[in-house]
Amino acid sequence: MADGRPQDITEEQQRAAQLIWDYHRLRHEPRACDAAIALGCNDIGVSTHAARLYRSGLFPTLVFTGSNSADTLGAFPRGEAVHFHEHALALGVPAHAMLLEPKAANTGQNIAFARETLTAAGVRPRSVLLVTMPYMERRAFATFRKQWPEVEVVCASDPLPLDSYLKAMGDERTVISMMVGDLQRVMAYPDLGFAIPQHVPEDVSDAYESLIRDGFTSHLLRH
Repeated sequence: MADGRPQDITEEQQRAAQLIWDYHRLRHEPRACDAAIALGCNDIGVSTHAARLYRSGLFPTLVFTGSNSADTLGAFPRGEAVHFHEHALALGVPAHAMLLEPKAANTGQNIAFARETLTAAGVRPRSVLLVTMPYMERRAFATFRKQWPEVEVVCASDPLPLDSYLKAMGDERTVISMMVGDLQRVMAYPDLGFAIPQHVPEDVSDAYESLIRDGFTSHLLRH
């Protein structure tokens, strides 16, 4: 089965994807932090959720970070952070509460450049609420802890179940392939110095290998 063909997801593939989805989600309890950083991606729901958390009073300052990738150029031609910022503004987040970081091209740069943006604005947080896609929580957490270990990080994402998220995004095979790719990065990036190590349970590893055999490979790193 080749990734990208218009084929239904089997029950076995759904079970494997659920294991990986559950592993990626850290289920931190959202709480008040000194600032929030929302990571750009192909999911405008990250901006929606960040706006929701701001309206809940969990942080005074929100950074949107991200330029473009091949997955986002069509949807967000002026850059992920720019579109996310505009979306949050339309949802009622005031301009004075938001900072824009439009240059980051990967997760490490998201964290590093957002930190620089906060510092330039005179914000030196002791805690950060990191807002991401649901299946990006673990990798973002591991990257943040490597990049900025002295600051406490709490991860947050839209609490949708997997089946609802797949329907909302509209392309189940691509989303599952991206989840597989994120798990590969969780495992590979510590050795490259990009993130702290994360334990991967055997059943999650087996699910990963199963989905790779079934062709969910479009977002894997190429060696």
